[in-house]
Amino acid sequence: MSVRELVVLGTASQVPTRHRNHNGYFLRWDSQGILFDPGEGTQRQMLHAGVAAHDIDRMCVTHFHGDHSLGLAGVIQRINLDQVPHPVTAHYPASGRHFFERLRYSTAYRESVQLVQAPVDGEGGVLAETPSYRLEARRLSHPVESYGYRLVEPDGRRMLPEKLAEAGIRGPDVGLLQREGAVGDITLEQVSEVRRGQRFAFVMDTRLCDGVFALAEGCDLLVIESTFLDEDVRLAKDHGHLTAGQAARVARDAGVRHLVLTHFSQRYSDPEEFERQARAAGYEGELTVARDLDRIPLPKRL
Repeated sequence: MSVRELVVLGTASQVPTRHRNHNGYFLRWDSQGILFDPGEGTQRQMLHAGVAAHDIDRMCVTHFHGDHSLGLAGVIQRINLDQVPHPVTAHYPASGRHFFERLRYSTAYRESVQLVQAPVDGEGGVLAETPSYRLEARRLSHPVESYGYRLVEPDGRRMLPEKLAEAGIRGPDVGLLQREGAVGDITLEQVSEVRRGQRFAFVMDTRLCDGVFALAEGCDLLVIESTFLDEDVRLAKDHGHLTAGQAARVARDAGVRHLVLTHFSQRYSDPEEFERQARAAGYEGELTVARDLDRIPLPKRL
């Protein structure tokens, strides 16, 4: 059975705490696995969460600040040590290629796995297309070049039993109709409706900008930074971050079904305040204030 879930490996921002590791997020999407922003300690957090190097098919780095990328060195070496049997693709800002190369070759090790580099530049765009998703990137607003990522599943079709019955389509003919698009004079469109594909977005260090809203639009699950509380909105803007209220308003206006807040500054001791401010901003959907090692399933299709 296919699984689609987010495994949270770390939720701190620049400074880790006793309860929050540096960033790290792993998305299981059917048979694929995508590792986002591996900060320091990601390899150990993977062990605690039951995520193996073999599970990783892609790595997506939003930007090259340490809390989002210093774990790359260990993860890349672990992929090679464990002799992962498939290529692993790495996406990251093209302007940070020298940082990626330094992390990749920070110490000596034996390379045994094909690591495919696919940097992102300009305003982003479509990075990859597979049978189960399209991976996109959008430029964000941060002191260094930063991108957010978005997965979009292709739309499918949902069969309508009452329409099938009216048309006299039953048994093996249902499968034939799905494969061929028609049985006799009955077309697939006459007895089915569009089943909207699932959408996931990952938005880290950024001010409010067009890219944030484009990534969040219509998402089933949005993972988004909320480094600051609303009373520190000036600090957030100065340092290129969002507040809890800003992140929640983005989710509200974009029609997000499940909002995951993360990347919390060490200055705050009460995580419930992030939830209170998000609700005060008018977000009414499902809400998670992320904790290390949380497992968050994508919402079921409507």
